[in-house]
Amino acid sequence: MAITVVGSIAIDNVETPFNKTGDVLGGSASFFSLSSSFLTDVKIIGVVGSDFDRDHLNIFKDRQIDITGIKTEDGKTFHWAGRYGYDMSDPETIATELGVFASFKPDVQRGCEGDIFFLANIDPDIQLDVLNQANSPRLVALDTMNFWIDGKKEKLIEAVGRTDIFIINESEARLLTGESSIFLCAKAIFELGAKILILKRGAYGATMFFENKFFMVPAYPLENVIDPTGAGDSFAGGFLGYIDSTGDMTFENLKKALVFGNIMASFAVEDFSVNRFAAIKTDEIEDRFKKFREMTYFEELLPIRQ
Repeated sequence: MAITVVGSIAIDNVETPFNKTGDVLGGSASFFSLSSSFLTDVKIIGVVGSDFDRDHLNIFKDRQIDITGIKTEDGKTFHWAGRYGYDMSDPETIATELGVFASFKPDVQRGCEGDIFFLANIDPDIQLDVLNQANSPRLVALDTMNFWIDGKKEKLIEAVGRTDIFIINESEARLLTGESSIFLCAKAIFELGAKILILKRGAYGATMFFENKFFMVPAYPLENVIDPTGAGDSFAGGFLGYIDSTGDMTFENLKKALVFGNIMASFAVEDFSVNRFAAIKTDEIEDRFKKFREMTYFEELLPIRQ
């Protein structure tokens, strides 16, 4: 079993009210692959420029992530710079330089047959290209953002129609469907073809819709949030990593996968870039999973009078 992720590998500059970074590793494929690598094998399909620091590749290699699908092309690596306010919500984008990512054409190599595919937040045309190349993917999950909803809605809807799991944040789901209720959003998205819907809710956790059921989990409580960048992709990595490692698509197991996704997102925001993933110990993940279960699980029934 394995997951193939297609997404961005970037160099980020992040500023918060408390600190700021220099050029650090970022990008959706980076956060996703490192998060999911704690549970399963991961392959990255992406592109970097000739300016990319080779030491960044060692971060992937240290987690046994397959990087043979990362191309190096002449030019600059995708660069993003952003600034967070005190509420640490949506950042202000200071600069975006696509570099070689502007002409990115994924090549789905042999050896990905039967993988779970995660199509990260990239151009819907690229997502469709990957779907056309992929040979019998076991499962397809797709993420997006408001930029693509505004600019390429028809292509995005086409991609969603070929997707098993659609991951999107709550406000973007409303933008895509034109509905205000998350339940009506879910109904509209299922009509597009997706089978499972995951609504990312930031500091409020996540909500899953599957068949006629839904499940909500809160975010894991943290004393300090250092850098929210990559939290959504880290969540997706944990969620799909759990599914791939268990091979179980029952609703009960998907609930556990949702919890695991939240846990991996909680680690991601505790440091800048992917630094926290480089330092995580297995027992830390197990302990956080146990605490999450204790935080949300009740055995006793309410003594309600008849």
